[in-house]
Amino acid sequence: MAIPPPAPRAGADLDTDVLIVGAGPTGLTLAADLARRGVDARLVERADALFPGSRGKGLQPRTLEVLEDLGVLAEIRAVAGRYPANLFWRDGEPQRTSRMYDETAEPSEAEPYPVTLMLPQWRTQQALHRRLCELGGAVEFDRELVALRQDADTVTARFADGTALRARYLVACDGGRSTVRRLAGVEMSGETVDPDLMMVADVTVTGLDRDHWHVFPSADASSADAVPGAGLLALCPLPGGEQFQLVAQFAEGTQLDLTLDGIRRLVARRSHLGRESVVAVGWASEFRPRAALAERFRTGRVLLAGDAAHVHSPAGAQGLNTSIQDAYNLGWKLGSVLADAAADSLLDTYEEERRPNAARMLELSTRVHRGEARRGRATQQLDLGYRESSLAAETRADLDPQALRAGDRAPDGRHGGVRLFDAFAGPQWTLLTVGPLGLSADEALGGADVRRIRIPSYQAYGDGVFLVRPDGYVGWAGATGQGLSEYAARVGLSGH
Repeated sequence: MAIPPPAPRAGADLDTDVLIVGAGPTGLTLAADLARRGVDARLVERADALFPGSRGKGLQPRTLEVLEDLGVLAEIRAVAGRYPANLFWRDGEPQRTSRMYDETAEPSEAEPYPVTLMLPQWRTQQALHRRLCELGGAVEFDRELVALRQDADTVTARFADGTALRARYLVACDGGRSTVRRLAGVEMSGETVDPDLMMVADVTVTGLDRDHWHVFPSADASSADAVPGAGLLALCPLPGGEQFQLVAQFAEGTQLDLTLDGIRRLVARRSHLGRESVVAVGWASEFRPRAALAERFRTGRVLLAGDAAHVHSPAGAQGLNTSIQDAYNLGWKLGSVLADAAADSLLDTYEEERRPNAARMLELSTRVHRGEARRGRATQQLDLGYRESSLAAETRADLDPQALRAGDRAPDGRHGGVRLFDAFAGPQWTLLTVGPLGLSADEALGGADVRRIRIPSYQAYGDGVFLVRPDGYVGWAGATGQGLSEYAARVGLSGH
């Protein structure tokens, strides 16, 4: 589908329709999605450049599907890699290996990307940024938000340089210490997942192969099978370059030295490598694993997304992925409201759908961190959906428990000369008829915002009629098209 030309709606009293604060993965995803919808949006970032570190390096299968729709998957897969096996060391000798993820899964017709990939966060952001620029967008750097005010119609954001921007909506994508969340008065509650302090850094290291994630357990561990704790050092080779991601765990109260000399001493103390093995440090930071959830994701014309709304332990690679899903859910809803196709109340379904999912992912990542759950099907996010959402309309009765339902992720597949993900791609809805059933003229939905396709019977769906949302979830499902027009009117599809 051709990208719609920008259609500025902001009047003389407005600078933009949507102001996005924070150019991390969440903000870049949202900005790119809005740009392809022709929404007038501006993306501002406090720093003078994109985040330079590897921090959120795991890309789950569902996120890969989103990135394909956004047009960046080919670039990402060209440099991403699979998670290497963990190699545990003791006294300078390799002990055993284990795998973090199941690497035996094969692509299927319904799920084309079954394996979690690894890519440094900065590379994912780089791909999204390039895509945003291709779509006519940009990042405004050195814009530090210091105040905001909203009324019934607008949000005004003020910056440290004395300038201000007025928008219809503001989306906070500015991380776990979100300035927007604080200024909007939204509380966040949670727990410390682990009292130990963590260091993460991108380092260039010699003396280790790049085929393994090298793990040096705590010196006081009784065996190579012991659960690593304070004293752990791990070095993971990052794809697409020479760097390793270093992760180290420290007892509470430790003062960390993030300099090159400090990291050299750390590596020499906890491994068989010498100080000289650490050639360079590209980026380093410290954090304490915690899980926290904002009490709400919307307050008036301010919406929270990504780490501004939920903070995860890095275990299980859920933070970045959940954040990208937030943006993907919110983008089409903002587009519909700003095009006057749907009422402002459609934005309430963002919190309705995403906050429960974020809560589930927070619980999962915490359990993985504590060794109470394994990485697997649940961490892939392919089974997350919105069956309980007010936007899910399932009109069929007596369904098999395993049947696809309204609110579920719409599977991929190739039938009748059509690849479904190609049909779903873009900012429109898709009306999918599966099997021999035909739709009457009244049921077939008009309007440029609906793509209509028909395929032969396909087990992943079962025969019927499915209206697939712009974010790839089934909004409406029926044995026939009866009642479809009423649903289309409710969600703001053109002509209804």
